[in-house]
Amino acid sequence: MFGSLDIGILRAKHQRRTGKYRFARCFVERGLTQTLIADSNWRLQKTGVQFSRVSHYQKNYIGAFIGDGRPLLAFMGVSLCLCGGFALFLSATGHFLPHDIQFLGMTAETLCGLNQCRIVHFMFHDRVAFGGSLIALGSLYMWMAEFPLRQGEAWVWWLFLLSGITGFGSFLAYLGYGYLDTWHGMATLLLLPCFAIGLYRSSRILIAPKNPGTLLIPAVRIPWNTRYGLGRLCLLLVAAGMIGGGVVIMLFGMTRVFVPQDLEFLGLKPADLYAVNPRLIPLIAHDRAGFGGGVSTCGIMVGFLIWCGRPCRSLWQVLLIAGSAGFATAVGIHFVIGYVDFIHLAPAVLGLLLFVMGMILLKKPMYERDTLDLHADKQTI
Repeated sequence: MFGSLDIGILRAKHQRRTGKYRFARCFVERGLTQTLIADSNWRLQKTGVQFSRVSHYQKNYIGAFIGDGRPLLAFMGVSLCLCGGFALFLSATGHFLPHDIQFLGMTAETLCGLNQCRIVHFMFHDRVAFGGSLIALGSLYMWMAEFPLRQGEAWVWWLFLLSGITGFGSFLAYLGYGYLDTWHGMATLLLLPCFAIGLYRSSRILIAPKNPGTLLIPAVRIPWNTRYGLGRLCLLLVAAGMIGGGVVIMLFGMTRVFVPQDLEFLGLKPADLYAVNPRLIPLIAHDRAGFGGGVSTCGIMVGFLIWCGRPCRSLWQVLLIAGSAGFATAVGIHFVIGYVDFIHLAPAVLGLLLFVMGMILLKKPMYERDTLDLHADKQTI
C-alpha cells in the first residue's frame, strides 16, 4: 500500500476523532515518516504525508550502514560462510595456503609424493570438516541476526556473545601447538571489531528481561513424549555431542594431536612425521584445534537455538542448512580419502542419525506452528 516504505513498528492508540481512529505513533525505517490513520473499518489511509528524505541524507555515513548492529552481525555470518567455502575450495584443488607453504618449506604437491599422499589427505580431511563448520556457523549467525534479534529477543544477544567468546577464544589455542596462522589472525582482527560493535549497538534494541538467564528459558514448554519434544531432545543430544567432541578434538590438537586411528590411517608414527618435516605436526595440530573450536561453538549454538528459538519454518530451514553443511563435510570427507575406521566414524555417524531423526520429527510441528505464542506458559505440539 505504501510503496517501498518499510514500516517496522506500528503502535495504535484508540482515540475517537471524527469517526476515525488515529495511530498515535508510527516508526518508519529509512528516515521516512508519515501520519497514518484508520477508519472505523480499519482500512489504512494516508493523510498529511510528509516525506523527510533530507533527514535521511543527514545521517552519519557509517552509522547508516551499521544501523542497529544487526547488519554487522549478519556480515559476520556471510564472512564465515565465505571463509568456509574458501577452505573447501583449497582442499578440493589440493593447495596449501601461502603461509602454510612458507612455514613448512614445502608444497602440497611435494608432500603428496610421500606415503601415498596420506599425509596431505589427512590434513585436507581436517580442513574440509573445518570449512563445513564455518559454513554452519555463518548460516546460524545470519538467521539469528535477521529473526530473533530483529524482534529484540535478549537470549539471542547472549548467544551471540557466548559463541563469540568460544569462537574467537579458540584462536588462542595456537599457544598449545606453537603455530601462529597469520591469515587466521588477520581475519580475527578484522572481524572482532565488527562483532563487538554489532553487539554493542544491538544491545539497545533488546526487550526486557535482558539478563543471561533468558538462555535458560525454553521458547515453549512441552512434554518430552510429543513429536516436537522428541525432535528437540534429538537435537539437544546432537548439540551436547558436538560440544563434547569439539572440546576433545581441540584438546588433542593442543596436546597429543593424534588418536590411534589417525596414526593407523597415516601408517606413520609421530617420530616419522617429525623426520619428514619437524614443522608438520604443529601445522596439523593447528588444523585440529581450529576444527574442534568450530564444532564446539556449533554445538553451543544449535543447543540454545532449539531450546530458546521460536518454533518456525525458518529455524527448521537454517538448522537443515547448517547440519547438512557440517555433517556432509565431516562425515563425507572420510569416505573420499578412504579413512573409514568404524570407531573413528561412529560418534559422527550416530550424531548424523540423531540429527536426521530430529529434523524429521520437527518439520511438521515447526512448519504448522510458526505463529506460536512465545509467551504461552504451556504448549502441546
